[in-house]
Amino acid sequence: MLFRQKGRIRKKENEHLIALLEKVKDELETQKSFLRKSVDPPQMMHYQLKLTEAKYLFLLREARIRQAAKIN
Repeated sequence: MLFRQKGRIRKKENEHLIALLEKVKDELETQKSFLRKSVDPPQMMHYQLKLTEAKYLFLLREARIRQAAKIN
């Protein structure tokens, strides 16, 4: 019984991780697009882009370690 609960918790957390990964990926693409279209972007925008890239790469690495997969 304890092992089933552990499996359910892991599955729920993996789903949460995948959802968060998709959200950060969309945010990253939006920021990249905005930066490409800007004539003279502020320096803070570059910092935010780097921060979002770091978040995305961290979440992606974590998903690979956990072997989390998106279930349709």
